[in-house]
Amino acid sequence: MVPAFRNHLPVKIRFGDGVSEQLAEVLESERAGRPLVIVDEGLADLVPGVARMLGEAARGERYVKSPGEPTISLVEAVSQVLSESGCDAVVAIGGGSTMDTAKAARLVAGQGGPYRRFVGGGVALEPPGIPLVCVPTTAGTGSEVSGGAVITDDQTHVKAGIAGPLLRAQHALVDPVLTHGLPPSVTAQTGIDALAQAIAAVVVRVATPIGDAIALESVRLAATALPQVVKDGGDADARSRMACASLMAGLSMNISDCGSEHSLGQAIGGMFGLPHGLTIGLVLAETMDRDRHAVPDRFARIAAALGEAPGEDGEGAVRGVRRILAEIEFPTLQAAGIDESQLDALADLALADGFIAVAPAEWPKQAVIEAYSRALELGDRR
Repeated sequence: MVPAFRNHLPVKIRFGDGVSEQLAEVLESERAGRPLVIVDEGLADLVPGVARMLGEAARGERYVKSPGEPTISLVEAVSQVLSESGCDAVVAIGGGSTMDTAKAARLVAGQGGPYRRFVGGGVALEPPGIPLVCVPTTAGTGSEVSGGAVITDDQTHVKAGIAGPLLRAQHALVDPVLTHGLPPSVTAQTGIDALAQAIAAVVVRVATPIGDAIALESVRLAATALPQVVKDGGDADARSRMACASLMAGLSMNISDCGSEHSLGQAIGGMFGLPHGLTIGLVLAETMDRDRHAVPDRFARIAAALGEAPGEDGEGAVRGVRRILAEIEFPTLQAAGIDESQLDALADLALADGFIAVAPAEWPKQAVIEAYSRALELGDRR
């Protein structure tokens, strides 16, 4: 019997080379003439399409976000700008951190702060008063279609994320051309995040048939596209497939959820301030290697999507991910500067993260420490 589930993802998506040129048309459809544009620092110089979009939105305000993961203080600052600007829309141009900042800032500006009162689900989210348009310039988080925002608490260094359908953008313009200039390291880190989200969507306890279908296609696309775009960032075909894989991973994550890989990864990100995609890739294979024993049939499907034989208890999925990590020369925990003395504290942070609760297997603290230890043993992925 297929278990009962619900599904509602009301984001209007435009995908394809050049769709970012339709920003003005989208804003006009929302009767928005004065947007607050939140943009990653330096993007206008790196990506010609971003400079054009900023010109189209010149009637509004602009907030240039500095590099790094979004923090509560950043969300508060942007929400204040939005509240005082009189803007009638928000446009987020950049990676997942910029889009997450935009979601959280619009919420705080609309319902009143502080941000911390929304953490933990104690305050009901209200329908937003102004629209949000997300234009991703990376192929990774799928934040343009997700209802989550991963924000770091400046005081505790713990991820203080929020989630809900009303947090989602109204429009997503996914233009693969905007990703062509990404350096290999950013391409690899954001791409691994997308692959991890798609894999988790299939294997976590809250998986659904709709999420499975979207996630498995995302895995299939990313399996070949990710190594290609890391090797050759100008490969337009691979960039398009990777952008689509990222979009679909974001959709599948929202239909289903993330799992143990995000809890262990986000613990690293919160403690050390490392980029989100990097932290997920540091522990992806190790978390899969434990989870696969709980749902081997589902990991066998992941293996097939990766182009691998299923192996015993879905081991082929782990083998396929290790192969991709090696092909793109992904960093290791050792290279990230983490040592054995920090694993106990990391385990406590991981166990406090909500995603691990829906992993296919139970994760006692010792199992978390062992997964970190196995990742730490890797000196070179090749």
